[in-house]
Amino acid sequence: MAQIYQQEINEITEYHIYKELAALSKDPENKKVLSEIAQQELAHYHYWEKITGKPAEPDHWRIKKYVLLARLFGLSFTLRLMEMGEKDAGKFYDSLKNQYPDVDKIEQEEIEHEQKLITLLKDQRLNYAGAVVLGLNDALVELTGTLAGLTFAFNNNTIVGTTGLVMGIAASLSMAASGYLSSQEEEVNENINPKTAAVYTGVSYILTVAILVLPYLVQSNPYIALGSMLVLTVLIIAGYTYYISVAKAVSFKKRFLQMTFISLGVAAISYGIGQLIKQVFGIDV
Repeated sequence: MAQIYQQEINEITEYHIYKELAALSKDPENKKVLSEIAQQELAHYHYWEKITGKPAEPDHWRIKKYVLLARLFGLSFTLRLMEMGEKDAGKFYDSLKNQYPDVDKIEQEEIEHEQKLITLLKDQRLNYAGAVVLGLNDALVELTGTLAGLTFAFNNNTIVGTTGLVMGIAASLSMAASGYLSSQEEEVNENINPKTAAVYTGVSYILTVAILVLPYLVQSNPYIALGSMLVLTVLIIAGYTYYISVAKAVSFKKRFLQMTFISLGVAAISYGIGQLIKQVFGIDV
């Protein structure tokens, strides 16, 4: 009975989560979808309440957590993350089917109805995921290579940091402008505004640049700065890849390894070029 009561708490909690998300949504279709899911969860709550014979209070911390995630990362990411947290629900339903025949119906509704509704959700953040990836990937590949090369060419954090920052800002503006101009010449998704896509690309690029350059601006040892920059590179790749893997239900491992290999590979090549330039031109700063 304890498991059933916990499920009752889960259902009423998810009812409030979906209700809150519906209130936050500005898209009429999304609002409708989320309201339908909320009513379904409320019906499931009442079913378990009849079995346990006592009402349940929702988990308010969990409600606040998912509402905050939705504000920061969008509906698709948040809802799929919620579904991942329910992956063991099948065992719970299987243990009760013989005793409560209606459980099978509830399980089917959870699997079919919610998944169907979630796939219909419109999430603006995912519409511009390609623009974010463009800015993020280019910044990671170009800046890891540039900073690694400059580190071994000049061996001076002030020069490396300021040079990387100036180059990064210029490149972000150039990339945003190029993205906007190219979108004018191509047929694009009607849900994507070229100006907004350019902003997403430029902002993601410059934020990545700022993070990667930071180690060179806060301490003087070039090799510690380089190591910190590479660690930050991997963390940025891991964070964004996790977001995309959850929001779009794709493989985390494949994307993470691909982006990491490219970024660190370019950094390694640039290290060699930096060493070569230092030896050939006798640079010692």
